[in-house]
Amino acid sequence: MSFETDLERLEQIAAALDRADLSLDESLALFEEGIKRLRAASEALAKAEGRVTTLVEQANGALEERDADQ
Repeated sequence: MSFETDLERLEQIAAALDRADLSLDESLALFEEGIKRLRAASEALAKAEGRVTTLVEQANGALEERDADQ
């Protein structure tokens, strides 16, 4: 699944949990699914963060690529 799919499902789960018409079992099942999707989305973000680079212009006008955390 993609990050966007997980995020969309998390929004649906949050909206469903806000309703008062769910049983305890339904609420727990949604909560468990939400935790799994949150972990998957967090992992996807961490991977994306590792791939982010920035371009830095040097004094001679050349561009140098650096990791975002430098």
